[in-house]
Amino acid sequence: MASLSELEEPDGEWLSADESFSDDIEKLMGDVKRKIEYLRYSGVSQWALEQLVKPEIRLSKLVVTDDCRIILPDYNNMEIVMQPLVKSVYLLFLRHGEGILFKHLPDYRDELYQIYNKVRVYSAPPVGMTDEKIRNSIRLATDPLSNSINEKCARIREAFVSRFDDSMAAYYYVTGRRGEPKRIMLPRNLIELK
Repeated sequence: MASLSELEEPDGEWLSADESFSDDIEKLMGDVKRKIEYLRYSGVSQWALEQLVKPEIRLSKLVVTDDCRIILPDYNNMEIVMQPLVKSVYLLFLRHGEGILFKHLPDYRDELYQIYNKVRVYSAPPVGMTDEKIRNSIRLATDPLSNSINEKCARIREAFVSRFDDSMAAYYYVTGRRGEPKRIMLPRNLIELK
């Protein structure tokens, strides 16, 4: 980075690290740009150059603990936090590696209710949630004509993308093409359900 002499202003005042940060970054970016141009003119393909700047994807194991916490041990034991119903939907998809067609969600209603009852034991109880309200929320989440499942999947995606880059997060959240089973792409050998 900047040498000691580069951190001194012409009038003899010293710059703090914060003040010299953007100058250092601009200089480094200029150096990288020149080196990329040199590689390009030396015959290195655009594809090979793009591979240099793509982040290396190192996936973490995903562990669901006995108390229903979602932990990524290889990312410094990062915990992924979700609301109880959102987490329950996530755990449902984790249990079904083959994926679930949204139009078949009503078939999973009882299983989702059982998962939710376990998750809520370890969560802060939602205010005013009666069993009837819980069942209604689960009925909505498993109704393929409702947008509720899309909202839950968006919250799941947000929980991961807010913690790390989407190129890695995409392996952890629920995804799939229209009309095909939605599933979590993380290889099954990296999923540990307690």
